[in-house]
Amino acid sequence: MTEKKKIVFVVNPISGTQGKKAILKWIDERLDRSIYDYSIVKTEYAGHASQIAATAVQDNVDIVVAIGGDGTINEIARSLVHTDTALGIIPCGSGNGLARHLRIPMDAKSAIDILNQGNSLCIDYGKINNILFFCTCGVGFDAFVSLKFADSGKRGLLTYLENTLHESLTYQPETYEIENEEGTVRHEAFLIACGNASQYGNNAYITPHASLTDGLMDITIMEPFTVLDVPSLSFQLFNKTLDQNSRIKTMRAKKIKIHRQHDGVMHFDGDPLMAGKELEVEIIPAGLHVIASPKKRTKEESENLLQVISNYFSGLHLKGEEMLAKRQSHLFELNRNLLGKLSKNKITSSNKNHG
Repeated sequence: MTEKKKIVFVVNPISGTQGKKAILKWIDERLDRSIYDYSIVKTEYAGHASQIAATAVQDNVDIVVAIGGDGTINEIARSLVHTDTALGIIPCGSGNGLARHLRIPMDAKSAIDILNQGNSLCIDYGKINNILFFCTCGVGFDAFVSLKFADSGKRGLLTYLENTLHESLTYQPETYEIENEEGTVRHEAFLIACGNASQYGNNAYITPHASLTDGLMDITIMEPFTVLDVPSLSFQLFNKTLDQNSRIKTMRAKKIKIHRQHDGVMHFDGDPLMAGKELEVEIIPAGLHVIASPKKRTKEESENLLQVISNYFSGLHLKGEEMLAKRQSHLFELNRNLLGKLSKNKITSSNKNHG
């Protein structure tokens, strides 16, 4: 008789948007008991998830499953690098960048089914100033918004969009030097993102061609842009074609150093942290075992809000047209408000200059 695998589910009761009680019930109902002996541990304080995962490694647990957001996943994965214990994910956070890249369904029941399939993959991970990340890290506007997002009382995509639109009105680009094996380049940039995975989460593909298994990071440099660039940048961010925009510069490297003029915020997997002028980012190949979907992403799964709107205008007859029309209207309203605010700012600035 084959010995059952040991699997531990780590639950952050605070993180995420889905009800945790329902997920625990589905685990009991759907997890294949012929394969797994399971236990559930709830985190009680910051850093507890890392300790639980480290103990699981010592106990020769086969899989530690993060039930929570990107922060919980990062905490657990930190303790699993360079071990034989794999990371599993039941996503219920606000971004789910790593889970989406691994094609793990956002639906908890389907994510449990992925665990039953047990498809294992060994992926790279990254370090920014020796702090581990598994999805993305960066400096500039995205790190600044991460800080604002962490400070806000609400969670979720709409909160992130509200913060992004509000802060983009006043955020000033910075000058950065990026040093790699080939030399040093200098850019005035709105943000610099380093991707181990292809997206922040919510299907926002900041490094659209990044691979988790190539031993390299993809780097996106977003140069200063005007309000007229916002619609195309937004569309391309969600349409996986951001690198085609003239405001975007890209590179690929195993290790880089970022030099900036002032101390400031950086982010790792969406979590903000204050840091100095010098930042060192590197990729460590094949350092983490993960449970991933064996299937390729379907067309339906890969479609996102902006793609759906594009298809709608192209005359494709998709389901849920009424819902799409509402989303389309909301998107246009966001852009209209943004243009209006910028126009007011320009008028106010002009009046001050002539006063």
